[in-house]
Amino acid sequence: MALSGLAQSKLSKAEKAVLAGLDAQYEQYADIAHQIWNYAELGYQEEQSSQLLQKTLTDAGFSVDAGVAGIPTAFVATYGSGEPVVGLLAEFDALPGMSQAAVPERQIKEEGQSGHACGHHLFGTGSVAAAIAVKGWLEETKTAGTIRLYGTPAEEGGAGKVYMVREGLFDDVDAVLHWHPGSQNSASARSSLANKSAKFRFYGNSAHAAAAPDKGRSGLDGIEAMNMMVNMMREHVTAESRIHYVITKGGDAPNIVPGFAESFYYVRHPEMQEVRDMFERVVKAAEGAALGTGTRMEYEVIHGIYNVLPNETLSEIMYQNLQTVGGVSYDEEEKAFAEQIQQTYDSDATLASANQVQPYTVSNRGTGGSTDVGDVSWMAPTAGMSSATWVPGTYAHSWQAVAAGGTSIGHKGMIVASKTLSLTAIDIFQQPEVTKIAREELMQKRGDDFAYNSLLGDREPPLDYRK
Repeated sequence: MALSGLAQSKLSKAEKAVLAGLDAQYEQYADIAHQIWNYAELGYQEEQSSQLLQKTLTDAGFSVDAGVAGIPTAFVATYGSGEPVVGLLAEFDALPGMSQAAVPERQIKEEGQSGHACGHHLFGTGSVAAAIAVKGWLEETKTAGTIRLYGTPAEEGGAGKVYMVREGLFDDVDAVLHWHPGSQNSASARSSLANKSAKFRFYGNSAHAAAAPDKGRSGLDGIEAMNMMVNMMREHVTAESRIHYVITKGGDAPNIVPGFAESFYYVRHPEMQEVRDMFERVVKAAEGAALGTGTRMEYEVIHGIYNVLPNETLSEIMYQNLQTVGGVSYDEEEKAFAEQIQQTYDSDATLASANQVQPYTVSNRGTGGSTDVGDVSWMAPTAGMSSATWVPGTYAHSWQAVAAGGTSIGHKGMIVASKTLSLTAIDIFQQPEVTKIAREELMQKRGDDFAYNSLLGDREPPLDYRK
């Protein structure tokens, strides 16, 4: 993880000290990340994870405002004063049903329990490490400006950042930096898919399915009728659209007409307006299904998030810093672990790619997944990156991601991100005029007539959505 002599020659003495400090504190931050990996708390339930990160920041001299935006586990930690204001994002929620030991074969720790299959234990800790490192640099160099760490819960389907945006917590930020665990090192300017989700609930009448079927009205019939109509709708949406659902409650016994049933839908597209329109069509299908089955339907919007608006001005700076930092080198034990992991899936990725930085690209139209960073990126210039915290070829939301994230492979990748975020924030503090250029790019991309209206409307945070 040491920098090459050529890369080090480009850094000031104070910047080299920042990177050396992160290396020196590697074990401390690895321990924090591993504690959160073990907590594996679901969205809006991350009490221990949030408290640990808050304490780490408080102990380092940050002022912490906890329980912001009506979310008990959300917080904002601040150091410094004046402009520019640089924000770092920190996530820390896990995924349900992804329990896995830190071993290179499928081994469940606790059946049905959650796990960090998207690496947010590393995300939160790595961003906190960067914030503390930048604070030290501001103190050492007596540089003006504010470093702000946003503790953002429930990224996985809970849209925690959207409520923080809606509360105005990003209104005065000049630049926002974030990262995400991955299987390669990249800092390209990339968008994502906008996404809106809801739980559709159908209420009918329970009855004996054999003795009195005429008295029953099946909530499950309502769900199945809705699903059929939405599946027919797939033929008549744009090719980039994505619609997925699960039946979360379908009944209790075959001989009881289900008086209640529930499904959970996601609707995605590269453009948020397209998501709005498609979602309304899904609602119409649900209304028709209720009418046709003699049931009553209601729905609850769970989350809604914008597509990411990439900022090339900031992304280019972050990419240069990632090149300076470099990737992840495996020792023999890590190499053996990685080779075993790679035997569990098909991939052409080589282990050597963990130590490489992917070429810089720009993609203003989203593919793949969604993130609530999207809403942040429409309000403040935003740049992100990924680092190789997982074995090359690993995909997110897999047991392989959980396993690697609980080892030094994940911890090394986390420090790569911390270093890159730190250097990028320092560049912004040293060249505050960059924020004006980045803001101009943001204003141009979002258009003169843009007015922020969240996809989730005025609903309160769904603090119980994982319960």
